[in-house]
Amino acid sequence: MFFGFCGSVHAQQKDKVFRIGFLDPSNASGSAVVVDVFRQELSKLGWIEGKNITIESRYANESYTRLAEIAAELVRLKVDLIVVRDSIAIRPAMRASNIIPIVMLVSGDPVADGRIDSLARPGGNLTGLTNISPQLSGKRLELLKEVVPGASRVAVLGPGADSKLTQFQSAAQQLGVRLQAQQIQKADQLIGAFEAAITCLKRIGGLCKLQISDY
Repeated sequence: MFFGFCGSVHAQQKDKVFRIGFLDPSNASGSAVVVDVFRQELSKLGWIEGKNITIESRYANESYTRLAEIAAELVRLKVDLIVVRDSIAIRPAMRASNIIPIVMLVSGDPVADGRIDSLARPGGNLTGLTNISPQLSGKRLELLKEVVPGASRVAVLGPGADSKLTQFQSAAQQLGVRLQAQQIQKADQLIGAFEAAITCLKRIGGLCKLQISDY
């Protein structure tokens, strides 16, 4: 009886069509490409609309008041997940539900904004992507050092000196790594920057590794 019950629950979960809410502050035409890519990437993971998922897209047409209304509407539809297209939609989604998982496609600093407790332990029902590159620059260098423990010199490609490079330099000092910064302003400068970085690292010796960054 017990195993039969478990099997029944598993089959029910397997056959369930999950409902994803897509909360967008803009309009359908402006987000058509994003939504299309979203569907394509989900299908690569086996999540196919009309088969095992349904996507409920709601657009606020640039109205912040409308965002709160359609977020509440998605909650009433009992969606299993809410995807927020832009950071402006995060607050309305969080106010609408503190239970349904919310995935942000883009965000500023969610800790500074008070949306999560910390990057390590966010808590609550919010997760997703953030573009706080300066704060993560040092962590990227730490991960590179873990993957290649013997790395002693690292080339960093980016548009110039700012807070992101400062983060790299601070982490490099702690890890005992020397940085070789190569500044680029245009995409067509990438090849030359790569060649210059590799030449410099080979000349001064040591293990040559490149850390590509948008710093």
